Amino acid sequence: MDRLVLGCAPGTRQFVEQLAEQPASLLVLVGDEARADTLRDSGIDTRVVDPTDPAAIRTVAGDAASVVVAPEASPEAAAIADAARSAYPDTFLLACFGRQPSEPVRSEVAAVADRVVDGLAETRDKLLAAVGEGGLRTRKLQHVLRTIDGPLAVVAHDNPDPDAIGSAIGLKRIAEAAGVEATACYYGDINHQENRALVNLLEFDLRSLDADCDPSSFGGIALVDHSRPGANDGLPPEADIDIVIDHHPPRQPIQARFVDLRSDVGATCTLVAGYLRELGIPIDENLASGLLYGIWTDTQSFSRGVARADFEAAAALIETADREALQRIESPSVTAGTLETVQRAISNRTVRDDVLVTCVGQVSDRDALSQAADKLLNMQDISTTLVCGYTDETVFISARARAADLDLGETLREAFGQIGSAGGHADMAGAQIPVGILLDDADERERRSVIEDVITERFFEAVGMTPDYVPFVYADTFGGVE
Repeated sequence: MDRLVLGCAPGTRQFVEQLAEQPASLLVLVGDEARADTLRDSGIDTRVVDPTDPAAIRTVAGDAASVVVAPEASPEAAAIADAARSAYPDTFLLACFGRQPSEPVRSEVAAVADRVVDGLAETRDKLLAAVGEGGLRTRKLQHVLRTIDGPLAVVAHDNPDPDAIGSAIGLKRIAEAAGVEATACYYGDINHQENRALVNLLEFDLRSLDADCDPSSFGGIALVDHSRPGANDGLPPEADIDIVIDHHPPRQPIQARFVDLRSDVGATCTLVAGYLRELGIPIDENLASGLLYGIWTDTQSFSRGVARADFEAAAALIETADREALQRIESPSVTAGTLETVQRAISNRTVRDDVLVTCVGQVSDRDALSQAADKLLNMQDISTTLVCGYTDETVFISARARAADLDLGETLREAFGQIGSAGGHADMAGAQIPVGILLDDADERERRSVIEDVITERFFEAVGMTPDYVPFVYADTFGGVE
């Protein structure tokens, strides 16, 4: 059961009817058959149960994500509130009165409810927000957090970008407000100059995890800005996940106790900022700056995949954010290694129509690939770029597009999903491919040639172009044409 209402006094009926029109399930329990019939005539699922009996409430309603106590402003109100809290000790409990209660009654109800509202008519919109779809989602998150026993690992994706970093720090703050110790974590490295500046200037505390880290040492695991363990993070694929908050469209059902996947917003930081705001958790200058920068970068300065929610979140954050720090983060020094990667990407490019593919060879900083893909997209007559590089174990791919007729995330999934992991947005995506036995006996020259040929051929094929060659080496391994 998503929402449970106990009581439903005459003055609260209109509010309950409006609540019934919101998404998610609703059940009303009253102690009077005549009142139950009135609510049923409005199409509301209503049952007659003693609302002061916790056992009876649980028997009929089962679990509830949020509970609204809406009794008469009489001494019975306190008994109903006590029963609700006894039946659901960890659930958000809202008490509302259609008319002003006496001070003793209000005090008794306030002692057990999370929130008490008097004068219902003037605050109906706020109440609908609190127990409607958005509020329900927030209360579910809060409930899951409160059930975690031990430290919570808030895991960003590998080599986290600003959206992942800001989201991890924000969810860490939410967990701590719920009384849960939490650590913002990531696998890989933070090599991108802007990302390092973000962490250092805003003094974010993130823990770098290695392959030997035992997930069972944490009491719970949350994923931000990605949704599956073992896919773009170092967790075992079978790891149990408690919380997922992400804005990327999933390729398959996500398994977690709490899942918030909204691909209609431009950044995960937007979602996390919403939870902070709804829970009334103070957002200090550094956190506001991190969340705002995450939204700014993932929407490419509010030009890509941006939604109203992103603008609203940014507007709420900008007054608190440190604008001077954000300017310093946006213009960090660039390493010589990054410039060398961009130079190799330009020199090794293959262009067919308006699509550019290039392999830069061995890389130590995979973030340089995304920077090169961004830079090459500025070249004249180029609408799509793909840059790849590799280590001894993995081929990394970063791609960018501004062509309206190309969904880059789906294109990379089609090209590389069967031999690795791939995904992303319509105009920004990436992939990782295990090298495996392919390069065991290859020298550096052979390895580069094989990788470049396979990646180029697969990508051009996925975008509907036929290259001038057909690779014949390791065709079985990569699914190429024989």
